[in-house]
Amino acid sequence: MSSSSIGGRYVFTSFGESHGKCIGAVVDGCPAGLELKESDIQKMLDLRKPGQSIVTTQRKEEDKVEILSGVFRGHTTGAPIAMIIWNADQRSRDYENLTLKPRPGHSDYPAYIKYKGFNDYRGGGRFSGRLTATFVMAGAIARKLLSQTLGIETYSYTCQVGKVMMKEQASSKMKGMIYRNEVRCPDPKVAAKMKATILAARNSGNSVGGIVESITTNLPTGIGEPIFGSLESDLSKALFSIPAVKGVEFGSGFHGSTLHGSENNDEYIVKNGKVVTKTNNAGGILGGLSTGMPLVLRVAFKPASSIAKKQQTVDLRTKKPILLIVEGRHDPCVVPRAPPVVDALVSVVLADHSLRAGLIPPVI
Repeated sequence: MSSSSIGGRYVFTSFGESHGKCIGAVVDGCPAGLELKESDIQKMLDLRKPGQSIVTTQRKEEDKVEILSGVFRGHTTGAPIAMIIWNADQRSRDYENLTLKPRPGHSDYPAYIKYKGFNDYRGGGRFSGRLTATFVMAGAIARKLLSQTLGIETYSYTCQVGKVMMKEQASSKMKGMIYRNEVRCPDPKVAAKMKATILAARNSGNSVGGIVESITTNLPTGIGEPIFGSLESDLSKALFSIPAVKGVEFGSGFHGSTLHGSENNDEYIVKNGKVVTKTNNAGGILGGLSTGMPLVLRVAFKPASSIAKKQQTVDLRTKKPILLIVEGRHDPCVVPRAPPVVDALVSVVLADHSLRAGLIPPVI
């Protein structure tokens, strides 16, 4: 299977480049009968589109989705669902002097070597965060499918920017607060500090990274396909496909490696007639299978690579060192636009595994 596609039963293919005519997604395997409108997808796209605040890139893109196939009379038909977004606000001239001057922190150099200079380098081309809009298209459908058939809900939020972090995990009661501020943190006081951190980085010509936490509830027990198709394996593969992601952890994650087994193990109890665990250090997954507890994962994003500071690179023609300032409109921190992207890919993977497990019928 092409590396532009992911999934076994809910198959999502992403296409397009940052400064090309359009970007798009094709979803194959969505059951027939799901009520679906462009507005269902647009709501989620609007949460990640650029140009919404001073803490993100000022590139203005409407990101208006068009469904080309797979929907008839307001319902999915079972055929592949093709969707596109037309690019409108490209400034390709900002990249004309970068063809042989690889930007530090970007994929310019390895892509130039791999494709022998034939790749579309404008705005990062195929490697751009612009392509995450295609993830959201596919994820919006998966999210609605999971909610309507199994009651599965996923919410992701910014839990850390730079060294500013939330002290506790957000409760389900707090999820309504996520999109009430520019950084997508459900704690207003912490959000204000995060915003100040991002603006300080921008004002100094720099950037900053952070962490998105994702929580999924009502996930049935036993979803996953050991060994290489485990829930953790497939979620990690999908999440590492987001540009700028450099780390994924589940439950207690790296902190769990500092604990004793007696501290990290989740003891079983019966609550309201259901087997649950006292704690959830496993993050809802054991042996690659869902435990029935909330799925908890965190995604670490590096600082945005395009910054307004002079950095050293080399001229690939002369092999001589040069100083480079990256022109253009860039995110000082990609994290505020990332929660809907994380939501989307988690939903894509969970929809795929739910279909594999036979929990969602071919016709709803």
